Amino acid sequence: AKSVSFGQETNAKTGKEGLQMESNRETAKRKGSFIAVDELELRSHVAEVVRQNVEETLNALLEAEADALCQARRYERNPQRASTRAGHYKRDLQTKAGTVQLKMPKLRHVPFETAIIERYRRRESSVEEALVEMYLAGVSVRRVEDITEALWGNRVSPSTISDLNQKIFKRIETWRQRPLETEYPYVFVDGIWLKRSWGGEVQNVSVLVAVGVNNAGYREILGVAEGCKEDSESWRQFLRYLRGRGLERIKFLISDKSIGLLEALSEFYPAAKWQRCVVHFYRNVLHAVPKGKAKSVALMLKAIHAQEDKAAARQKTTEVVVKLKSMRLEKAARIVESGCDETLSYYEFPVAHWRNIRTNNPLERLNREIRRRTRVVGSFPDGHAALMLVSARLRYMACQKWGTQRYMNMNQENNI
Repeated sequence: AKSVSFGQETNAKTGKEGLQMESNRETAKRKGSFIAVDELELRSHVAEVVRQNVEETLNALLEAEADALCQARRYERNPQRASTRAGHYKRDLQTKAGTVQLKMPKLRHVPFETAIIERYRRRESSVEEALVEMYLAGVSVRRVEDITEALWGNRVSPSTISDLNQKIFKRIETWRQRPLETEYPYVFVDGIWLKRSWGGEVQNVSVLVAVGVNNAGYREILGVAEGCKEDSESWRQFLRYLRGRGLERIKFLISDKSIGLLEALSEFYPAAKWQRCVVHFYRNVLHAVPKGKAKSVALMLKAIHAQEDKAAARQKTTEVVVKLKSMRLEKAARIVESGCDETLSYYEFPVAHWRNIRTNNPLERLNREIRRRTRVVGSFPDGHAALMLVSARLRYMACQKWGTQRYMNMNQENNI
């Protein structure tokens, strides 16, 4: 009995020791599986390795170019040798990997012209493009300076950014002057007011924009031009600018009510029908309505443009005018009576297009984007700077979903 009891006790101890050892092994595994990594230090190390590799590669390419020009390697003597080395000078170059130091070879008898890096260039072309894209995307000049210092260790001056913008502005001007199609069924026009500094004062400057829907149903930025003010002469120059690029016919033009635009439109596109933007019309009416009655009046106005045809809409307009007068809203009634018919021109076009052509919404979306971008700048030094920045932003938007997604169905059934 004692031997059995001793054996059982021994087995129990052995079992406990085995469990303890197993537990110790699991603890050791768990401790060994966690390794503390300083992510910031790791990224810094990787970035430095990449920068060093870029630097070594560029210097090796420069050395190879020098060997080809000398027709001999460094310290090599042969009958075909065209020149000898005269040392080198150091030159910094900003790249996406960071600032690298180049050793530019100097030759005694042959001028060293490298095809790798342009003369006097201090930044990689991709870096320059990144600086321009940051500015055009809405990053302020001061913020661009901070970003460049954080990425490459050097601050880019405002004059440098201005010089880089001049390069992109040439491409933007080419885009502004590109040929247009002969006809666009629908054209939306509007002006946006910005600020410019002039003679120590801040003045208004207008940028006129036209958006067209082509025969395939896609939206295009037709034109962007500076207008001192939205008068008849500014609109006349703008429409002349569109016609000179090939736009000969407009079937339907949508805009806010501008006497100057209507005068110019009859001169350049007399066959075009005109639609007053419904949203702008609502705003004009509601400005003459007390705040407490604005909601009910807005519902009345929307009922006019919810009718099945133009005749019914005109009948509803008469009813609304009578009701506004009964509510003692004489001024609002006069605005509706005199101007509502100008908002009903869209009834003469396909039903499927009514929702898209009765307002200036395609341009309003672009105007919000322009204001978001130009708010960073504040006031421009001149009208040309404002025009170029607005054009650059519109050109960018035209390449995105806004310009690549079909806006209307222009098939045979709905074709105008």
